[in-house]
Amino acid sequence: MERHLDCGFVLDDDRRRIDGAAVHAFLSTSYWAAGRSRELIDELIATAARVVGLYTTDGGQVGFARVVSDGHTVSYRADVYVREEFRGRRLGVELVRFTVDEGALAQTKWLLHTRDMHRLYAKVGFAIPDGRAMERWPTR
Repeated sequence: MERHLDCGFVLDDDRRRIDGAAVHAFLSTSYWAAGRSRELIDELIATAARVVGLYTTDGGQVGFARVVSDGHTVSYRADVYVREEFRGRRLGVELVRFTVDEGALAQTKWLLHTRDMHRLYAKVGFAIPDGRAMERWPTR
């Protein structure tokens, strides 16, 4: 599914269009995915329930989102980014909105983790958990 934004960018959930090298270049230096190998990034893209790319009209990829899901009841929004030079244009909001509101997973319960983008996710309906949410991180 492809959606053209008024500002001249395109959202597309065709995984064949995802630029794995671009995704790896960004994610491998992010605070949440630092050090992930290109091979792992490629596997995560290939096995995701949904991936969404954000593109300029000439086809250059400037953003990405990945979804992990059981396909029926729960989905986890992961690895979202918009390259820094394209921020401040509401592209991140549109990327997240397209990822969670459109497609087969739109009616699932959505989860995410973020250190610094709470305001962006609040714009598309995400809220602070009500005290029932728990998490366990691997020990290394």
